[in-house]
Amino acid sequence: MMDIRKHAQATVREGTVSWPGSRMALTDELVSLSLRPEIDVGPEPHRKPLTAAELEVLAKRLLHESGSAPLWVFAYGSLIWKPDFDAVEARHGATRGWRRSFCLEMTRWRGTQAQPGLMMALDRGGRCNGMVFRLADDDRLGQLRRLIRREVGTIEDAATVRWIPVVTAHGLVRALVFWAGPKGERVSRKLPLETVARVLARAFGHMGSCAEYLYLTVKHLEERGIRDRNLWRLQQLVAAELVAIHGLNGPAGSH
Repeated sequence: MMDIRKHAQATVREGTVSWPGSRMALTDELVSLSLRPEIDVGPEPHRKPLTAAELEVLAKRLLHESGSAPLWVFAYGSLIWKPDFDAVEARHGATRGWRRSFCLEMTRWRGTQAQPGLMMALDRGGRCNGMVFRLADDDRLGQLRRLIRREVGTIEDAATVRWIPVVTAHGLVRALVFWAGPKGERVSRKLPLETVARVLARAFGHMGSCAEYLYLTVKHLEERGIRDRNLWRLQQLVAAELVAIHGLNGPAGSH
């Protein structure tokens, strides 16, 4: 059997390399074209927000499940570039059996009822390279509350919160992850990248656009030496969509 440390180092290195001479097609200028003011119309009427009592129950359950071991959070998207916790350590990490996927329809935040967007989640299959952050031991419950307020909108969404094994260069860790394996009528799996790109290039809401979310995710992954091949191809497709939508001559946004 392969030594776990050697396996971890090989697995993490495979997804965290430098990419000389490789530039994103999706740029600040193109992303700015996808942004426009939008009023927040509030929670979707058919989705009941998580109550304070339900949030507290979930936070205490996760606190109990974390036990005395270090509390790690696996970040694969916005938690990398917009964390909402106090991390005392960060590592590159890879999890097998999960992959990034824009599979969850949203009609708020970065989408509207008129132009729904797509949110990224973890779907079954493949592998995902990301980051694991170790939370400070003091006030674990408070930090879990903050994460739940940010990531979990309804009691149904709580089913997407789970513990997964993550391989790091220093060994295997058990990490908390949000939006893994979503289910329900809002989920669309195995959408062609071209279809996803058309949605991301057009959807926006009061928190910004889907193109902006993709841009920030890919940019910060690249800065950490992580490249997701699907996301890299997707940012190229979204850039091309924005160029076409706005009648520009090239990805740099020149007329």
